[in-house]
Amino acid sequence: MNILEKIVADKYKEVELKKTLIPAKQLEQSVLFDRVSPSLALALKESSTGIIAEHKRRSPSKQTINQNTNVGMVARAYETAGVSGMSVLTDIKYFGGSLEDLLLARASVTMPLLRKEFIIDEYQVLEAKAHGADVILLIAAVLSRAQIKTLSERAKSLGMDVLLEVHNSEELQKSIMPSLDMLGVNNRNLKTFEVSLDTSKVLSEEIPDEFVKVSESGISTIDAIKTLKPYGYQGFLIGENFMKSTNPGKSAQEFIKELMR
Repeated sequence: MNILEKIVADKYKEVELKKTLIPAKQLEQSVLFDRVSPSLALALKESSTGIIAEHKRRSPSKQTINQNTNVGMVARAYETAGVSGMSVLTDIKYFGGSLEDLLLARASVTMPLLRKEFIIDEYQVLEAKAHGADVILLIAAVLSRAQIKTLSERAKSLGMDVLLEVHNSEELQKSIMPSLDMLGVNNRNLKTFEVSLDTSKVLSEEIPDEFVKVSESGISTIDAIKTLKPYGYQGFLIGENFMKSTNPGKSAQEFIKELMR
């Protein structure tokens, strides 16, 4: 069992437990549930930088990245820096995140927030909406086409955007459907953890123009973004590059200033 399979197996257990503690009806009564969500896809189309900055404390591949952050302060600093949106890790066991992080970020900013999570059940889509997310991430590697359809259509019914993440052509071809807004290409090989921007370059030709193209993982330099823009990418998810610094917001601000030169 590889790390992704292990995470997903644990996630199924976690979600079943959560359902017994907080019923879906309770989530639907959240004060944030009727909030109108701004569109990340639209924000990326209108942005000159397309940066989606991430809040991530640790990961299975890097272990500790930054355990000493205040998510609200980071969110405000990211927004001030001019990012298009923010990705918030909510997995506790492997990434040290939580739904409380999402709530704190939501209380701090108005920009679009992406719940970055291993979503395998409609319950998690309701959770995302109830905790202030505007976008959900779906990972093609762990979902069937039928699951992608069900989950993405549920998110759209709640007024949320959907970012679908793929690692290869096979995942991309099984996933393309009208209920997606953005197609994200993860440059990290799930088996070797090696990162190559060539993945984004190759797959760019297979992504239909109606979807906003997002490149993920390995975006740590200005050159990486300038290299990928001619391939039609409008979104760039940057996590560890900002989070590994003592001041993620300042790091993002300096990066964007340099990018705009």
